[in-house]
Amino acid sequence: MHDIEDRADCERLVRAFYGRALTDPVIGFLFTDVAHLDLEAHVPAVTSFWETILLGARSYTGGAFHPHAGLHAKAPLRAGHFQRWLLLWHASVDELFAGPRAEQAKAHADRVAFAFHGRLQTTTSAPEAPLPGLVVSRHGRPGGGGG
Repeated sequence: MHDIEDRADCERLVRAFYGRALTDPVIGFLFTDVAHLDLEAHVPAVTSFWETILLGARSYTGGAFHPHAGLHAKAPLRAGHFQRWLLLWHASVDELFAGPRAEQAKAHADRVAFAFHGRLQTTTSAPEAPLPGLVVSRHGRPGGGGG
């Protein structure tokens, strides 16, 4: 197993993640029923995001938060959703890659999930309840953590 080395590796990781996420019983509906995700249109942008983060390519010029805020307005994104996203992301990374960039991919995802969750909760007036069957830390943060 090798580390993440190029754009092709980033795309392979993104596709592996979406292979899990789109059919996931906890978060799959967010992609299919709420966002109506066009995977083939979406993958290049997400690949560019990770290529920029992990390889310094500067190929991503968008803003990652705004689309998630729009999604949150349609279907509130809860801590359990972020927890599940992290679980699937970490599993995808670990299945395909090993090395410093693979660890960076997991650590950066953890930071993004924590930041997005925090920002989205400031736009919600109702207190957040955990999703049934998922563990959320006592601070209401998405779980998952390490790798």
